[in-house]
Amino acid sequence: MTRLLLLAIVLAVAGCDDQSMRQQNRFDTYAPSKIWPNGSEAQPLPVGVVAQGDLARAKDAQQPPPVTDSLMRTGRQNFEIFCSPCHGLAGDGDGMVVQRGFPAPPSYHTDRLRRASAQHFFDVITNGYGVMYSYATRVAPHDRWAIVAYIRALQESRHAQVADMPQAREKLP
Repeated sequence: MTRLLLLAIVLAVAGCDDQSMRQQNRFDTYAPSKIWPNGSEAQPLPVGVVAQGDLARAKDAQQPPPVTDSLMRTGRQNFEIFCSPCHGLAGDGDGMVVQRGFPAPPSYHTDRLRRASAQHFFDVITNGYGVMYSYATRVAPHDRWAIVAYIRALQESRHAQVADMPQAREKLP
């Protein structure tokens, strides 16, 4: 009985081809292939194919979320992480990278950028502008809108009057 079991194990192991288990057949990028009519392994995506998650991401990019305390906290946090190295904590364009010799971005407090639409800021964050690279893959659309809201808050804080904010007047001694 033991010899039969040992023989079965030896036959089972002998049937395994270790090399083919480690090295799978595959095509190199753009390698010729007889499988497809166009003769290439690289095939275009079928019509109507959308990557998983792209529809929700596109929807988030189209419409800004309502401004809430949570959105502003997220915007501030992301601004400090992604934007302040160049733009500075106050948005003056005097961040640490600029102090080390990198070209200065414009201040958010110029008349031109105060008049710019929220969509403009969103598009610049998404696509980049000048020497600023795109953050589309680094920052989710919701968080880009949060940064835009925080930029608007920075702009408003520079030009705010106590008369415009009665709740602030009550907090002053």
